[in-house]
Amino acid sequence: MAGDRAIQEALEAAWPADLPPGDARQLLVMGRSLLRADATGAGRGRWPTVFTAEGRALAPAFARFRIQAAIARRDSGGGRAVVHLVWAGADRGGTYTDGRITDWYFARTSTKGASTWTPQPRI
Repeated sequence: MAGDRAIQEALEAAWPADLPPGDARQLLVMGRSLLRADATGAGRGRWPTVFTAEGRALAPAFARFRIQAAIARRDSGGGRAVVHLVWAGADRGGTYTDGRITDWYFARTSTKGASTWTPQPRI
């Protein structure tokens, strides 16, 4: 959608890229998946460290869900990153709103020489 492209371009202009392209791609895939799971309920089981058993059992909160724009950037504090997402959806009352904002934070972890990004639970 034309509006979505404008939002994406505004995000990129306001917050210049600062991660290696491979890391940014990986973080964007995970951030989009986390947001979809959080908003719609679909796939919460894939993220057991983020969504507790209680959280996985919650009814979906949004329908007609779509991500309008997303960027992955370094977060202050060393090996951390944030995926900033702008999205739209209809809440349980049926009110459709676009321009909703969600940030997912990730920490870089290393295991046996391999480095990966780990989503951080919401506070």
